[in-house]
Order: sequence, then C-alpha cells, then structure tokens
Amino acid sequence: MMDHNVYLLLTDPRNPCRDVIHSRDTGLKMNVFCIDEEPFTPDTDEIQLYAYANGKLYAFETINVTPDDALDVIDAIQWYASYIDYPEMEILPENPRAGRNVAANKQK
Repeated sequence: MMDHNVYLLLTDPRNPCRDVIHSRDTGLKMNVFCIDEEPFTPDTDEIQLYAYANGKLYAFETINVTPDDALDVIDAIQWYASYIDYPEMEILPENPRAGRNVAANKQK
C-alpha cells in the first residue's frame, strides 16, 4: 500500500483562484476558492475547511464527498499548501471571518 495519495490539480486559465484538487487514488475532489476575491457560499452537504496562505484566505470544499474520501481531505489540503509553496499553511475548521461577513452583509 502506498503511504500517500497522488494529487492532480485542474486549473482555470481564466481564474487563478479556481483550482480543483483531484486524488488519483481515491474519489476525492475539492474546489479551491480565494474568498477574499470572490463570493463563497458553503454547500451544507459538503466539507469546508479554510486556510490563510500568501496573504489570501482560501476555502476548500469537497465535491460529492463520501465517508471514505473524507479521510483524505486534510492530506489533499496539505498537498495543495506544498504545491503553492506555503507548507506552513494552517488549516482552519471554520471561516475565520464568518461572523464579520454576516455583520457586514446586514449593513448593506
């Protein structure tokens, strides 16, 4: 058995903040969002994790997650952190700005 999964990255040439992480060895797929630069509405049926890297706040959201794939989510995000040359990225369980965003939206 391999010690780690191999991940592939699908990039959008029109949007550098819209990457998709694919696990070659499992069914895991995750969308990557730069939520400083675009709106992000979490899907309640998926797993979301957040992280700051290179001065940006990222959201990572699974695509059609299964219980087996859920075990690979952290590994996939850590792989992405290394890919963007920010291996010290701290993975956060919740959007660190969620409360502030709700308050800002109410004022509009």
